[in-house]
Amino acid sequence: MDPHNAVRPNYASDEFQVERQQLILEGLTEEQAIRSLTALWNVNNNAERARWVARQERLEEARQQAEEDDAQRQQDLRDEEEATRLEDKKKNKNKYAPLKCIKVPTDPTILPAQYAIRRLKTGDYCELHYFTNKGLDNASMAALIAEPDALVMLPATDGVHSWVPAAAVKDPKALPVTKDEHLTWEEFNEAAPRIVVFM
Repeated sequence: MDPHNAVRPNYASDEFQVERQQLILEGLTEEQAIRSLTALWNVNNNAERARWVARQERLEEARQQAEEDDAQRQQDLRDEEEATRLEDKKKNKNKYAPLKCIKVPTDPTILPAQYAIRRLKTGDYCELHYFTNKGLDNASMAALIAEPDALVMLPATDGVHSWVPAAAVKDPKALPVTKDEHLTWEEFNEAAPRIVVFM
């Protein structure tokens, strides 16, 4: 209980007759006994107030220290989570890559002949014919006919032989390829954007 709110008792009342009588027996008058009891109560109350204020200050300091410790723990936890997230982001870049808002493609995927793709990958010249409608039709039919696991041995420029998928080699029995200079403008307009996409 807060001693600041304590009410000093009335030592002149009958309730404190015994305490007054003890002081009167020691030689004090009744008025002096009442003043002595009041002064003694004031001294005790002031000491209680000082102890209460000191205890409240200690409790406030402890509360503030606990709040600071809690705030520091929360900050350490946030820092650790941020460090973990940054480390994970560094390890798994694809996981945190921004997503592009694009529509789902509605056009079917059209692949030219494996021979043409292989020529583009190696940086060799490739005729535009393989990217025209006619060339793509031939490639789709050849893909259905060719054996997917068949391999063919080809000599490289340095004389070393290597095995390549049969679909990636130009079939000597295939239909003749139209040279670029003999393409019509319509065929050129079909092939040009497609070859750019594959480059």
